Amino acid sequence: MKKQLLIAVTLLGAFITAEAQKPDTARVLVHYKFTHIRDTTDRAHPYTENMVLYVGKSAGAYRSYDGIVANAQFKKAYAEAAAASPDGNVRINRRGVGTPVEYYQYPNEQKLFTKDQLMFNSYLIEGPMPAIVWKIGADTSTFGGLHCQKATCHFKGRDYIAWFCPDLPVHTGPWKLNGLPGVIVDAHDAKNEVVFKFDGFEKAVPAPPKNETAVAEKDQPPVLVGLDDDLNLIGAPPRTIKTTQMEFDKLKETMEKDPEAFAQAINAGNRASAQGDGVKMDNIKIKTGPRRPGPVINNPIELPEKK
Repeated sequence: MKKQLLIAVTLLGAFITAEAQKPDTARVLVHYKFTHIRDTTDRAHPYTENMVLYVGKSAGAYRSYDGIVANAQFKKAYAEAAAASPDGNVRINRRGVGTPVEYYQYPNEQKLFTKDQLMFNSYLIEGPMPAIVWKIGADTSTFGGLHCQKATCHFKGRDYIAWFCPDLPVHTGPWKLNGLPGVIVDAHDAKNEVVFKFDGFEKAVPAPPKNETAVAEKDQPPVLVGLDDDLNLIGAPPRTIKTTQMEFDKLKETMEKDPEAFAQAINAGNRASAQGDGVKMDNIKIKTGPRRPGPVINNPIELPEKK
């Protein structure tokens, strides 16, 4: 407890004295246990995932912590397999873990960037920061040694209860939640169908310097591309295609209608990029036959407003 309080006090000084800078650099990580009841007919089995918010001096990046851990484990397994392989060839399947969607909040510029994925291509969608009308109450509580205040709002069809930490004065939070005079460390809707439960915080650890003999990214095996990215840098994610929400929705609709043709188009684009000295990518292969049904989602996180 004392150690956590010391971290909070140290970070407070850093946040107040630091000037805005791009790209921002994370100072602290806030962890959440995210729970979402996607299917109201099966409330006993909600979707769960460990998430993390990278908080900088004036910005935040929210992403899957389960995905980060899985990537680190895969990188280690690949290195061990490569060292043991007599011919240097490695055959390890890399399974996607966690949601690929990431949110980058820039309160000072009132910008929200969403990183989303279709097959192997990542897209960056720029939009305005959602304007949320909060009511700050008098109630206080402590989360992991962080002194917090209570606030409530109505956002995207739900009534939310949130706890924010004034000692970390950055107007950011998990997902799209933002706009309070402190980092939102815990939040849930009134029905507990969408929950961002506080699961600890820690001081950000600087990424180790890259070895001078490190292999250039364009020469790396495709499965390793991106695993050396410095997640503490809160800026435009590399290797993303800038687009609008409307265009992304059109692409997604096209992919769902004819995934094989969509994959062929992406493979052609990736081959052209590689020939132009770009990053090599694995060809996308689509399995033929009946598609496995996806999860039932009759209760999305964003609900339509009642008229």
